[in-house]
Amino acid sequence: MSSDVRKIMVSSALPYANGHAHMGHLVEYIQSDIWARFQKLRGHRCTYVCAADTHGTPIMMKARQEGITPEELVTRVAGEFLEDLEAFGVAFDNFYTTHSDENQSLVNRMFEALRDAGHIYTKTIEQAFDEKENMFLPDRFVKGGCPRCKTEEQYGDACENCGATYTPNDLIDPISVLSNSTPIWKESEHYFFRLSAFEVNLRKWMKSAGLHPHITSKLEEWFEAGLQDWDISRDAPYFGFKIPGTQDKYFYVWLDAPVGYLASFLHYCNQHDDLDFDEYWSPGHDTEVYHFIGKDIVYFHTLFWPAVLEGSGFRTPNSVFAHGFLTVNGKKMSKSRGTFIKARTYLDNLDPSHLRYYYAAKLGPGMDDIDLNLDDFIARVNSDLVGKLVNIASRCAGFINKRFDGQLAPTLDDPQLFAEFTDAAEEIALNYEHREYSKAMRHVMSLADKANRYIEDKKPWLMVKNEDQADAVQLVCTQGLNMFRTLMIFLTPVIPALAEKSRVLFQESSWSWSSSATPLLGTSISTFKPLLTRIEPEQVEKMVEQVKASSDETAAKPVKTDSDEITIEDFTKVDLRIARIEKAEPVEGADKLLQLTLDVGDESRTVFAGIKAAYEPDALQGRLVVVVANLKPRKMRFGMSEGMVLAAGPGGEDIFLLSADSGAKPGMRVK
Repeated sequence: MSSDVRKIMVSSALPYANGHAHMGHLVEYIQSDIWARFQKLRGHRCTYVCAADTHGTPIMMKARQEGITPEELVTRVAGEFLEDLEAFGVAFDNFYTTHSDENQSLVNRMFEALRDAGHIYTKTIEQAFDEKENMFLPDRFVKGGCPRCKTEEQYGDACENCGATYTPNDLIDPISVLSNSTPIWKESEHYFFRLSAFEVNLRKWMKSAGLHPHITSKLEEWFEAGLQDWDISRDAPYFGFKIPGTQDKYFYVWLDAPVGYLASFLHYCNQHDDLDFDEYWSPGHDTEVYHFIGKDIVYFHTLFWPAVLEGSGFRTPNSVFAHGFLTVNGKKMSKSRGTFIKARTYLDNLDPSHLRYYYAAKLGPGMDDIDLNLDDFIARVNSDLVGKLVNIASRCAGFINKRFDGQLAPTLDDPQLFAEFTDAAEEIALNYEHREYSKAMRHVMSLADKANRYIEDKKPWLMVKNEDQADAVQLVCTQGLNMFRTLMIFLTPVIPALAEKSRVLFQESSWSWSSSATPLLGTSISTFKPLLTRIEPEQVEKMVEQVKASSDETAAKPVKTDSDEITIEDFTKVDLRIARIEKAEPVEGADKLLQLTLDVGDESRTVFAGIKAAYEPDALQGRLVVVVANLKPRKMRFGMSEGMVLAAGPGGEDIFLLSADSGAKPGMRVK
């Protein structure tokens, strides 16, 4: 391997394996994927790893609710998450799990090294305990008012409003999120990491890491406040790794989760003989390690994590890159507004290249939030990708295919203009290297404007009609296609799927960054096929409506409360009646709902029921069902629902309506 080839390991923050990927998640994975792809395109040995973050009480509780093991839950959720990310072109070299033998071995090794070096100690603490659930509560299972800014509904470890960090017993009026009861405080012995002993070393690392000023300013705030030792243990019951030498103590997820970066890389190294794990994770090597994260976990990655690594004999990362949050149309994502968009919902409606480009056009190296403005999204993608970029190829390739048997000219029409494109390579490369993606996109699109002006000035569609200029059309179109090719090489990290289609057009087996410097001349191209279609506003509107419909259906489901028991007096208030389904029809924009028109004897009512997966509308007409007749009407986006049809079953296709016998009449009470 050449001495100027860098050896780099890149990671994205580990997705927690208890939910679906959404537009906010994709900011980070697209940002880090672009950077890793760029490094590979430059010819460097870059390994991009990630893993599912699988441990903790939330995973344990969700698995219990679903009646499955935590292992089954995380395997399913992580698989779905990875599938969505890969559909967006996120190309991990290795995606693994924190619930692995490699991770357990590494975290045990780190713990024992820290303990032997005197960086671990135990002390008895008071911890929130939920008497109803009979368990100690993790920090994020306690909510209350922030002790600094007084903002309500904050988790027990950090305030989302002011950024303060604290413990649950610092909260104002703490409440257990499991039972909605006030927790008590019980004593328990815990293991602590002496973070306070690492301030000098952390300040030294901070200066060498080239952190963004936004991060260093936050670090200074934390240093001034005084570093607090870190509780790294949790009490049983807990889904995670048991601390060596204990019976009921587990590693806190924030200790073993970042170790997942190393474990995923180790797993990959074990499958590739040309990679040496120690070369990347032992001190003293010229390899590089970078973490991409969200700004909400800067504290863990720039204080706790480098201190744990150094204290246990591992190398620290070269740098940590943090991005901001995503807003949609200027506001926090919302299901009711149709802007809490899951990755899968987007994929069902739009091309991933659209979003990858739009995020790149917005992203810089700082922690500022970025906004997915849906109107701007449509306008910018259609203008830049379709109207400017793809337009270059579509205006030129057809003439080469039809008039010149797909053969490019042996020379360029304007070598000096082409040189302007190739001369931009290093500046654009620096933009990528420093994560100034928005600058890179502006530079590329300014070059695309030049290419389009050149084609517009030459007008090959008119030249071809003049016999004296017909042959010059080949030169002009060869010039245009080579400018397009260079731009596509520059954009390969951002829109790899579109770049792949373009590379196939030019019949090339591969591209590197340096390929942009040499024009493709005297060779054949493939028959041109449309590379990318415009976004139609209707596509985005449909996506938004699907999110709203999902929100309505979720809200329509009965909510389980902490008081599961009711009295006989409560039950006698429910007015159950026989109703005949006069009409059943699908609800436009809703995946699960049917609109039922019911005859309940003395009147007709409209009820929305989530039974579409189980029943064809025509088969329901005339059927007798049991309905809750005195349920308070509920206004939904589709209209007013005036009752509830009773059904049983786990859901989906297995929903069974409670029917009355044929002798019953609409309006009769059910006793």
